[in-house]
Amino acid sequence: MRTYSFLTVLLWSCMFHAIHMMPSQKRTNKHSHSERITGLSENGGKTLHRTKRGWMWNQFFLLEEYTGPDTQYVGKLHTDQDKGDGNLKYILTGDGAGSLFIIDENTGDIHAAKKLDREEKSLYVLRAKAIDRKTGRQVEPESEFIIKIHDINDNEPKFTKDMYTASIPEMSGVGTSVIQVTATDADDANYGNSAKVVYSILQGQPYFSVDPETGIIKTALPDMSRENREQYQVVIQAKDMGGQMGGLSGTTTVNITLTDVNDNPPRFPQSTYQFSSPESAPPGTPLGRIKANDPDVGENAEIEYSISNGDGSDMFDIVTDKDTQEGIITVKKHLDFENKMLYTLRVEATNTHPDPRFLQLGPFKDTASVKISVEDVDEPPVFSRPWYLIEVDEDAKEGSIIGQVVAQDPDITKNAIKYSVDRHTDLDRIFNIYSGNGSLFISKPLDREETPWHNITVIATEINNPKQSSQIPVFIRILDINDHAPEFAKYYETFVCENAKAGQLIQTVSAVDKDEPPQGHKFFFELVPEFAVHPNFSIVDNKDNTAGIMTRRNGYSRSKMSTYLLPIIIFDNDYPIQSSTGTLTIRVCACDSRGNMQSCSAEALLLPAGLSTGALVAILLCIIILLLVVLFTALKRQRKKEPLIISKDDVRDNIVTYNDEGGGEEDTQAFDIGTLRNPEAREESKMRRDVIPETIFQIRRTAPLWENIDVQDFIHRRLKENDLDPAAPPYDSLATYAYEGNDSIANSLSSLESLTTEGNQDYDYLSDWGPRFKKLADMYGGEDSDRD
Repeated sequence: MRTYSFLTVLLWSCMFHAIHMMPSQKRTNKHSHSERITGLSENGGKTLHRTKRGWMWNQFFLLEEYTGPDTQYVGKLHTDQDKGDGNLKYILTGDGAGSLFIIDENTGDIHAAKKLDREEKSLYVLRAKAIDRKTGRQVEPESEFIIKIHDINDNEPKFTKDMYTASIPEMSGVGTSVIQVTATDADDANYGNSAKVVYSILQGQPYFSVDPETGIIKTALPDMSRENREQYQVVIQAKDMGGQMGGLSGTTTVNITLTDVNDNPPRFPQSTYQFSSPESAPPGTPLGRIKANDPDVGENAEIEYSISNGDGSDMFDIVTDKDTQEGIITVKKHLDFENKMLYTLRVEATNTHPDPRFLQLGPFKDTASVKISVEDVDEPPVFSRPWYLIEVDEDAKEGSIIGQVVAQDPDITKNAIKYSVDRHTDLDRIFNIYSGNGSLFISKPLDREETPWHNITVIATEINNPKQSSQIPVFIRILDINDHAPEFAKYYETFVCENAKAGQLIQTVSAVDKDEPPQGHKFFFELVPEFAVHPNFSIVDNKDNTAGIMTRRNGYSRSKMSTYLLPIIIFDNDYPIQSSTGTLTIRVCACDSRGNMQSCSAEALLLPAGLSTGALVAILLCIIILLLVVLFTALKRQRKKEPLIISKDDVRDNIVTYNDEGGGEEDTQAFDIGTLRNPEAREESKMRRDVIPETIFQIRRTAPLWENIDVQDFIHRRLKENDLDPAAPPYDSLATYAYEGNDSIANSLSSLESLTTEGNQDYDYLSDWGPRFKKLADMYGGEDSDRD
């Protein structure tokens, strides 16, 4: 405490003498006392004045982090205008005035009221005034002064990061730079060694070192291998005061990772591998995996597998699994146990990204031997061809052999084979095959015009093992035979004008043929021999599969002959020659002078000349109105017909006979009760509702029987009519009648004739009649049902 006060007084004394002994740029130019200097100037001898400095201060110094019990004395403001009589008042303004720095307004003494930290603020600029208490006027102009805070070593060095992360390739040389760490000290670097930092390594030796001045971490050992150790943790210390004792320090941690380089070749863990494959394995089937070990990682551990040599290099292949770095051996071609049972391969594993710096360590590849044994399996039959093409004439007879397919068992046992046709490809069963030798023959006639190609599938199956079968497509082409005669290409509507001239072309006809001769179609046209010299028309063959119909005379009359029939024979030129006769209908029409048809109707000539079109329309309307009146009257009469039985008390049972169970009481479509109640309706011409008649026949009219009061006789007559009717179908049909019959073996279910005493009635059998009589059984089956 005392030491600090002494230093302050000493410093202030030095400053005081320095202020009076040294001129300062901070001093003002206006003072109360001045010294007059007389002299001549270049401008003509003006009097010059030199102002005498009045303030007795310039700047002050103060130590930071003062911990004494009293306020820290900074310095004293004093002016030569102060006579010590207390008339002057000192006022302090600026940075920290009144809060950090307090001034005694009578004496000008300045004290620091609080502990100061240079790292927060190292310089304070203040302004001072001296005021006359009586007049309130400044005796000195306001001037600035500076208080500088002197640094002490109170801050330790701090690194920019609490933890650093760095990496360096393995096998790096000694002195390879890894990373630079930086620590800063908040103390004043211009004042002593408080901010001078020195770096040292506390942890990480002997692998790494650090430059004491720059903080650069470097490798200290050669050929560090990532495969031996990958992670290192280095602790670096930064100490101020130039690393001397008493200095403050800080530490940081640096995590260093050795990155991989391709310094290790792949190596197979074993020299020989063995696999097996069934001979039925298709190409692309994986047989097994092999892997060469590489301690490197990433792309440095990527391996490419290949087959270098061996007797199975053309039968097998190997591909690399990029995810697992394994070699997958696959089947390349179809295997045959009977041909070869064992293969030997030489597989090579090579790094895909070798590092030239380490090629001197040796070749970055390795080889291993792979043996693959082929296992025998029961294989299906093999056809001699991948497909068959058979051509057959369409007139080939049924049973003719058209071709043969051949298959054999590839196994050593050479099992017998049977052949069959896949009927899904030959639904019409046109072709068949001999199961023993595979010969195909025809079962039905062929028609090229209907189906020119047939694509069937033949199946070959081992007799001892039906599960082993194979299929082969057989394409059968039907060759054309000239079995169709040519005919007109279309229906021709031909006419000749009444005013036609001889030699005039009235129609050009052409022909078509369903056959397809190899040289193409060639048709010839001529009239039938009976009309070789037709008196009215002639035909001219155009030699291009068309012919022209020509007139042979002048003028034609519709009144004499309205239509001419001209038979024409059409021949083809294939073998055997086919021909057909087509009849051309030629109508005689009225034409204008240009030959345009106007009318071809012969009946138009017979109409009376005085009957106009309007009259014809009027007659037609009258006929239509008359038909409507008659139809309306007939319908009205039909509605007024009364049924035979109109009394509500006339109740008759309806018995329906049919050959199925029917819908019970709810089935109202099975018969028409109106027919029974109105027998007269039965006499109308109505078709049977239960069948669709193939021909319309005349209903035989019979004498009305509704006047017969004997219903049984009425029914018997109707039954006899149906039995003798030849137009009635020979199967069950609906019959409606209203007579129950006599001497029925079934007792009546009606309660009208029941005994008055219910004691001897047993209705339990109703429950055995099924669900249709359940409601009736519930009503009569219970003993107490009526009593309840």
